[in-house]
Amino acid sequence: MAMKTLLVTGGCGFIGSNFVRYALEERKDIKIINFDALTYAGNLDNLNDINDPRYEFVQGDITSGADVAAVMKRAQLVVHFAAESHVDRSIEGPEIFTRTNTLGTQVLLDHARANSIERFVHVSTDEVYGSLGPEGYFSEDSPLAPNSPYSASKAASDFLVRAYCHTFGFPGIITRCSNNYGPYQFPEKLIPLMISNALENKPLPVYGDGMNIRDWLYVRDHCRAIDMILNGGKTGEVYNIGGNNEWHNIDIVKLILKEMGKPKSLISFVEDRLGHDRRYAIDAGKIKRELGWEPLVKFEDGIKATILWYLEHQEWIARIKSR
Repeated sequence: MAMKTLLVTGGCGFIGSNFVRYALEERKDIKIINFDALTYAGNLDNLNDINDPRYEFVQGDITSGADVAAVMKRAQLVVHFAAESHVDRSIEGPEIFTRTNTLGTQVLLDHARANSIERFVHVSTDEVYGSLGPEGYFSEDSPLAPNSPYSASKAASDFLVRAYCHTFGFPGIITRCSNNYGPYQFPEKLIPLMISNALENKPLPVYGDGMNIRDWLYVRDHCRAIDMILNGGKTGEVYNIGGNNEWHNIDIVKLILKEMGKPKSLISFVEDRLGHDRRYAIDAGKIKRELGWEPLVKFEDGIKATILWYLEHQEWIARIKSR
């Protein structure tokens, strides 16, 4: 069987780089082009130890038709991670989120159509659903009700993929995942920020009362789900990918301090984020029924492995912060 080329957008980011590693390890039938603009969250250090003739890095911008055209013509498959993803940054400056997440996705879709791409997996987020009450779960049929400029831009990109599938028969699939954690995550996100600050005995900032709830998923479990969807998912469908693992933010912070042997006195409650969604939780029954996926890594094991990784990669943290 001929080897196919997989274009991974945003492959130098947190989830993207973990997916590149996963795919090279688990799939011997593909080549990978990692297409990344190397913005603040895209880091070549995340993949600098990769020495595989099936892997190629190309720097480029998903909003540039010329950049996208040059790589898309060499691919048969696409997994689209590239996005601005930090809610706080979207509140401070929404324009780049609309440009990258929405316009960038449209540019990719147009060139994917022009090059008869066989499968296009669009990686989205549970944040497009908005905020949940204390009960219930988001399903693939839940209405989209984004509450931040970030999630609004992602919802718009989801609608574009859906529209291309419906209008053009485009071979797109949308995935929506819960909060990821694990190695190579940029240290502005909750878990790596808390680990990084605890290492330096700095205050650990917790929004509001710390009782916001998130469903946490180890990043390699997410990568395995995406690979299964790339190979066996149904065109035009949405798949939720969740950890079935809800935690209050404050309990996550306390657990990290306990594992690191640091005092709770480092916790510092700060003014809550504007429009901060109270709870997210995913119903991932569809992907389990159709593809047999479910998370394998228990949170207690995953968080220990994540803390250990950051302890062993303090130079990586220092370099990414200094940039």
